[in-house]
Amino acid sequence: MAYLSGLEKYKVDFAGVPKANMFISEMGALLHDIADFKFHDGDETVGPRVAREYMEGLGVAERDIAAVVHIIEHISYKGAGVANKMESIEGLVVQDADRLDAIGAIGVARTFAYGGSVGNPMHDPEQEPVLHKDFESYKNSRGSTINHFYEKLLLLKERMNTDAAKVIAEDRHAFMEDFLMRFYAEWDGKK
Repeated sequence: MAYLSGLEKYKVDFAGVPKANMFISEMGALLHDIADFKFHDGDETVGPRVAREYMEGLGVAERDIAAVVHIIEHISYKGAGVANKMESIEGLVVQDADRLDAIGAIGVARTFAYGGSVGNPMHDPEQEPVLHKDFESYKNSRGSTINHFYEKLLLLKERMNTDAAKVIAEDRHAFMEDFLMRFYAEWDGKK
C-alpha cells in the first residue's frame, strides 16, 4: 500500500499504535481519494458515498464502513484557519501518511503536476499567498502553484499527528524550503 509503505522504511510499527485497527487504517489509506472533491466539481459527498458503496459490495461490517467514511470525510486539509476534526487513531495515522505524500520531493512534483493540470500559473510575484480561514475559500482558490506552498504545504509539518510523522516531516519540510530558495534564485536570474 503506497501510503503506509512510505513510513515502513522508518520502522514505524502501525500495529503497535494504541488501539489502531489495521483494516480500517488500510481501507482509509486505499479509499481516501477514491473520488476526491477536486475532480468532482467540489462535491465533498462523492468520495464518502463511493467508498461506502464499494465496501458494502465487499460485505464490510457497518461499524468499519462508518470508521473509514469518517476518515475520508475528515482527512483533507481544509485551509490554514480550519481545525483538524479527525477523531480516530486510524484516521490520524492515515492523515499523516497523506500529508507526508504532499510534502518533500514527490510532493513538489505532485504540486506542479496538479497546478499545471488545472491551469494554475506556476508563479506570479504580484499575487500574495492567502491563509484561508474556511474550506470554501480554500477549495475555490486559483492561486499560483508557488503560493500553494505557503497556503498549505509549508504548514503541514506543524499539523502532523504522530511522533513518527513529525520526524519524517522535518526532512521533507527542509527539502521544500531549499527548493523554494533555489526556485526564487532561478526565477530572479541569480542562478
